[in-house]
Amino acid sequence: MRALEQPYTPPGSSLVDGTPLPALLLLAAAWSVAVLTLPAPAARGVGLAVAHGGMLGTALAWTASDGTRGRWAPLEAALVLAAATLCARLLPGGSMGYLGVPAWLLWRQGGCHGRGAEHARAVLAGAVFGLFLGAHLLVNASLTLGVHVRPGRPATLLAWLAYDVGANVLSAEMFFRAGLFSRAHRRWSFAAAAALSTAASVARYLLDPLLPHTPGLLAGAIFYLTLLGVGNCCLLARHRSLAGPFVAALLFFAAYRLLAH
Repeated sequence: MRALEQPYTPPGSSLVDGTPLPALLLLAAAWSVAVLTLPAPAARGVGLAVAHGGMLGTALAWTASDGTRGRWAPLEAALVLAAATLCARLLPGGSMGYLGVPAWLLWRQGGCHGRGAEHARAVLAGAVFGLFLGAHLLVNASLTLGVHVRPGRPATLLAWLAYDVGANVLSAEMFFRAGLFSRAHRRWSFAAAAALSTAASVARYLLDPLLPHTPGLLAGAIFYLTLLGVGNCCLLARHRSLAGPFVAALLFFAAYRLLAH
């Protein structure tokens, strides 16, 4: 996944060069057809695969040194995510199918070739940041909003964890950090690149129908997602590894899943 951490940027290219528009338009068309023809639960499943597959595939296209290799990456990613979503909805324990998405990604990228010590430092830094932010979220939500921590059923928490690993966190960190932030940081200052990446990632989560939309919870979500976005940009800029932001976001969302909404 080294190419994701040090993406290729041709000299003089614009921020949106290499965006796989034909593949993204096909995904948008598929989602439109699904909304018009399928039952609501099935249409939501298609929408999930299209949204996460589009972000994941666009990040792959942006970070590919060979433009033809990433041209149809959103379609590939969406198909893998569609298979995982189908397993999650139809099979007992099928949510574990989301773990196949990072496995597919590693296979597609030819394995993880990087600096072992630097990746380890990135993981450690990401874990510290994610644990701190997650713990702060739990304490603050309990004291100010009256939202209580609930252990939940282990099977449910594992299903959410698998979804975050293979869809939610993976697609967001690859698109907003490895893709958008890295591209912007090669052209602009860190502050400008981090502001763009963070604003885009916060907007993505605010549009998520799974997020509670009461005013107090929305204000808290904006605060914590902004901290997460800026912190993950710092981690990527410091360690040049997506492992840190991925671990930080994964631990933060693990804490979020413990809240009773």
